[in-house]
Amino acid sequence: MIGRREGALMRNNGSHSLWKSKVVTAVAIGVLIGCVFAFLFPNGFFYSVPTSTPNRHLSLAGSKTQENPAECESSDRLNMLKSELVAVSDKNAELKKQARELTERLRFAEQGKDPAQKQFLALGKQQKAGPFGTVKGLRTNPTVVPDESVNPRLAKLLQKIAVKQELIVALANRNVKEMLEVWFTNIKRVNITNYLVVALDEEIEQFCQSNQVPVYKRDPDAAVDNIGKTGGNHKVSGLKFRILREFLQLGYGVLLSDVDIVYLQNPFDHLYRDSDVESMSDGHDNRTAYGYNDVFDEPAMGWARYAHTMRIWVYNSGFFYIRPTIPSIELLDRVATRLSQEDAWDQAVFNEELFFPSHPGYEGLHAARRTMDMYLFMNSKVLFKTVRNDAKLSKLKPVIVHVNYHPDKLPRMKAVVEFYVNGKQDALKAFPEGSNW
Repeated sequence: MIGRREGALMRNNGSHSLWKSKVVTAVAIGVLIGCVFAFLFPNGFFYSVPTSTPNRHLSLAGSKTQENPAECESSDRLNMLKSELVAVSDKNAELKKQARELTERLRFAEQGKDPAQKQFLALGKQQKAGPFGTVKGLRTNPTVVPDESVNPRLAKLLQKIAVKQELIVALANRNVKEMLEVWFTNIKRVNITNYLVVALDEEIEQFCQSNQVPVYKRDPDAAVDNIGKTGGNHKVSGLKFRILREFLQLGYGVLLSDVDIVYLQNPFDHLYRDSDVESMSDGHDNRTAYGYNDVFDEPAMGWARYAHTMRIWVYNSGFFYIRPTIPSIELLDRVATRLSQEDAWDQAVFNEELFFPSHPGYEGLHAARRTMDMYLFMNSKVLFKTVRNDAKLSKLKPVIVHVNYHPDKLPRMKAVVEFYVNGKQDALKAFPEGSNW
């Protein structure tokens, strides 16, 4: 019996040892597999990186959040980069806007087809139109930058003579010596100091110096000197446009004056200075001096027989105020050029360039102009035809009287002085309205 029990026990111990060996082997294999998976998947099978909150993470229990200093620093850096990006974006938008504006300006400058845009580019900021009835266009062009290198000697002389950058200028040669004396005598009498005689020959230069009259003689110029010394009134009148240009380039406003003018008041007290050219008129009443609607009648046209026209009598090129602007200088250039090429009257050319509009084959001058008061700046037709025969008008004292309508200039000038200065009421009666042809 004992033998049988021992045999059975031996068999049981062998089975138990085999089972234990299997368990150990399984555990070892499990540990090995676990190590492999732990190496390949350190965060587990179900872990995912959060995308919405880069600076925070969830705990395994999902019960609490923790701050990471490194992630907070990254967040601040990101916000700073975003701010810089917005600033750069705004700067780029502004640069793009400026580039568009510069491109537009360049386009207009290259095309050269828009005078208004040219003026805008020259003057500065573009403006919007205001409310109805308040809009006003430009009346006065800006003056040029003075350039003393044009004529340093004249520049020094004008600095001494001019008042507020303005002066009266007259051209004279020996042919008008007697009228010149009446001219500057009355200028002195009304205490005008800013005036200058441009002497076209040595005799006039010496005559002015002996009478303490400011005088200027240009440097020798064969072409100019020949006209100045020997030319008649029209030739000398044409010459003045060339000489006058230097005064404007130096930055001075000039009241250009013929010498057949009697000064009774200071003209600078009666100028508006709102235009490039401010001139006396050859007109003799309100219509002719300031413009009117003239109806042309052509019966053959039947229903359309009446055609309306706008008319104005010419400006007098012997007395006008001209400001130192680009349109003014262009006017002088145009007139001087035409007079050098055409046998024409300077006053006709002066008005054509000043008034003719642009049309096919011709580009008109863009200059502002003003007509002077015809009773203050009076021509001799107004005086001898109207004023002297009117009790009220004859009591008015003009600023100047220009004896432009009559060839007997000197005696009429003296009569004007007698009438307005010395008070002789019958001083003008002896003269006819007109003159012999």
